[in-house]
Amino acid sequence: MVLPIAAYAADPVLLVFGDSLSAGYGIAARSAWPTLLESELKRQGKPYRVVNASISGETTAGGVTRFPQALKTHQPRLVIIELGANDGLRGLPVSAAKANLATMIQAAQRAGAKVHVVGMQMPPNYGPDYTTAFAAIYPALAKEYKTGLTPFLLAPVITRPTLFQRDQLHPTAEGQPLLMQMIVRDIKPLL
Repeated sequence: MVLPIAAYAADPVLLVFGDSLSAGYGIAARSAWPTLLESELKRQGKPYRVVNASISGETTAGGVTRFPQALKTHQPRLVIIELGANDGLRGLPVSAAKANLATMIQAAQRAGAKVHVVGMQMPPNYGPDYTTAFAAIYPALAKEYKTGLTPFLLAPVITRPTLFQRDQLHPTAEGQPLLMQMIVRDIKPLL
């Protein structure tokens, strides 16, 4: 029994650091896309240990506070940062969200991890100026810090209302494999 545990501990860590969209809000943890990601990577011969440090309701400011300890504890080889949706839904300044995300990216890179940024978009009722500025955060950061990028986490499900829970914000368990498949495709160059 010691051998499998030791082998598992030797696998490089992929840290998913996000909000409810990665934490698996409203569904069983085993159904959330980060859990599915670990299984898929192993199936593809890339045995990463996926650590899901996502917390429902997390903002980029909260993320900045928690991030240094997560890096120290898990020592990831790859970090997927999926934060910002709660900043946007609260109408917080785009500049603050961008600065917080940049701080996390820089910290991960200083720790020797590769970084993949997962973007979000706001509904049109926030106005064109805000929604455009918000969506632009993620590609700008990816370009500036040379990270991987998934422009919009909900892209595979956004036009399929049946793949959302009653709140129309969080994907169902049935939608999670679609998110995972997109992430796997997008992180391949970093593995």
